[in-house]
Amino acid sequence: MNVASHRDKGTLLLACITGLSLNGAFTALFSSYVPFSIFPLLTLALAAWCLHQRYLNRAMPEGMPSLAAAFFLLGVLVYSALVRVEYPDIGSNFIPTLLMVALVFWIVLKMQRKRS
Repeated sequence: MNVASHRDKGTLLLACITGLSLNGAFTALFSSYVPFSIFPLLTLALAAWCLHQRYLNRAMPEGMPSLAAAFFLLGVLVYSALVRVEYPDIGSNFIPTLLMVALVFWIVLKMQRKRS
């Protein structure tokens, strides 16, 4: 595996962490079911800063922005589903789970096309 693919995986991981922490910060600030915590805000700031630095210092290969956006949405949906499992009073996690599965299939197809 070359250095460029490691950088790509790092970008995708940072995009997923940014999505998780954005939804976590929003939920911690505005949901009465979830107790407040400063950690999602800190994680959001650090992950967004790292992702921004990576964007400024490295060129993104063809197809990477759509994959990064998909990983960001995946992070948002994963956190939403996990919070709804932990606090069932919020509502069902059926729709976020279906969207996650569809998004994972789209990501796998996109990554297989990128490899070929």
